[in-house]
Amino acid sequence: QVQLVESGGGLVQAGGSLRLSCANSGRAFSRYVMGWFRQAPGKEREFVAAISRSGSRTTYADSVKGRFTMSRDGAKNTNYLQMNSLKQEDTAVYYCAANSRDYEGPLRREYEYDYWGQGTQVTVSS
Repeated sequence: QVQLVESGGGLVQAGGSLRLSCANSGRAFSRYVMGWFRQAPGKEREFVAAISRSGSRTTYADSVKGRFTMSRDGAKNTNYLQMNSLKQEDTAVYYCAANSRDYEGPLRREYEYDYWGQGTQVTVSS
């Protein structure tokens, strides 16, 4: 069983930065494709970013491209989402997700992920 624990959310002013972390309890972290999704109030959950198993490839939603960067640290079993130039429309609960089915990735669709974290709130004020 894999547990994902997000941290790093909070309240930040527009234009500011936050770094989200997702700790993965799985024993074979390097086997998992990792992703981030978010859900704003009254909206469906949407894709944000994903990283391949090797960490060599990433993919981003158009709305965050150039502002967000996803990375992973195998030694710490953790992946990160560095969020810069935050906008009010980035306000949402952010969820970390893992795919354990031996795909190389990255992957952009919710149904491709097997495990989900509990989410961390990001609020961007004006």
